[in-house]
Parts: sequence; C-alpha cells; structure tokens
Amino acid sequence: MKPRGHIGQAAGRLEELAARYRLDARQRAQLETILQALAADQHAPTTVRDPAQAVDVHLADSLVALEVDALAGARTIADLGAGAGFPGLALAVAMPGASVSLVESQARKCRFMEAVGAAARLINARVVCARAEEWAAGLGANDAVLARALAPAPVVLEYAAPLLRGGGALVEWRGQRDPEGERTARKVAAVLGMEQVEIRRVAPHGHAREHHLHVYLKRGETPSRFPRRAGVARKRPLG
Repeated sequence: MKPRGHIGQAAGRLEELAARYRLDARQRAQLETILQALAADQHAPTTVRDPAQAVDVHLADSLVALEVDALAGARTIADLGAGAGFPGLALAVAMPGASVSLVESQARKCRFMEAVGAAARLINARVVCARAEEWAAGLGANDAVLARALAPAPVVLEYAAPLLRGGGALVEWRGQRDPEGERTARKVAAVLGMEQVEIRRVAPHGHAREHHLHVYLKRGETPSRFPRRAGVARKRPLG
C-alpha cells in the first residue's frame, strides 16, 4: 500500500464531504480506507486511482445520491454493475442502517470489491457476483436500485424494475440531458410499472458539469415476462 501521506492530497475534500453529509469520524476513516485501497492496487478496475482525483470522481459522485429524497428511507439497496464499487461502497459507509448489494458479473471486479469492503470493515455491504437478470434472490427484494454509467436508460430500467419492491426507487446517474432519450425512457418505464418522478441536477464537486440523477418509482407490477434472458435487454432494448 502507498504511504499514508498519499491521502494528504484528498484529506481536505474528505473533511468537506464528511461535513456535507454529516458523516462521523469512523465513516470518514472508512472512506479514507477505500481511497487507500484504490491507490494501492494497480489492478483496481478503474482508471481513476489517485486519491486526489478519486475523492471527487468516485466518492463525491456517489454520495451526492444522499440528496435524493427517495433514497433516504431505503433499507435494501442494489448497485447494478458495481464495477470498482461505486456508488455502492460509498453509500454503504454513509448509510450504515441499509444493506447494500454490489451486483457485478465479472469475477475480478467482485474480488476487488470484497477486498475493499473487508479493509473498510463494511459489514452492511455484500458482493453478488452475478448478472442483474440472473439474480433470482434479488427479485422484488430491494427498496432502491442504483446504476452509475451502466447502460442506456431502457436497459437499466429493465434490469432494475424486477428487483424493486412496490414503491421502490431507481436512481440512475447520467450526464447531459437528452430530451428524446428521456421521452423513450418514460415510455419504457410505464411498460415496466415504473414512473419517472425527478431529474435532479447535482453538483457533487467543483469540476462537475451536466451531472443529473434520474429518479423513477415503482408504481405498479412489473410484467412477469421480465427480466428477459441474460443479454437480451442490451441486444433488443425496449422502446
């Protein structure tokens, strides 16, 4: 692991994030451990490993979801396509009363997230090494589903809807707004028993440009034909 001083470049931002989201000293230390793990592992599944950058690109961008009201009461959360562990790991730190499932199909990324979660002593985060469409135990079991830079909106909606309880929320990270794409997403959402309720522009850090969180609620039943077989949502997206 790189020397602790390497974190010094990010220390000020960690303090700002802790104040912004009312995180205690233990939670701040857990976030620091996550940054250290990224910096120390040259094979970490992300191109952003330097703490001075990762504190914003990964941690701040993840924690901004705490500003979404629909996430506040969630007790079971699934992070789809979790990759290097974001936003799930950061939100598991910030929401110790919630159980966070990090859903990822690539074994190498799963092993990395398991190691980071263990290093940060995150007892409320677990790695689910499976495709979202094949996670049978997750069907109808989640208060919230998260998706950050995962896939086009129709694909994400199809992954998420079967995993949500009635009234549950999908929070999706996106960049610049696309009116046509948003219209398609609303139509697809309706097919899946979902409704778009908010598109929130957020500023997780000073370098953020055109960051938006798209929020959907599960208003009705998702038809029993979903989820379709693994890979079909991407090959033949709804809408």
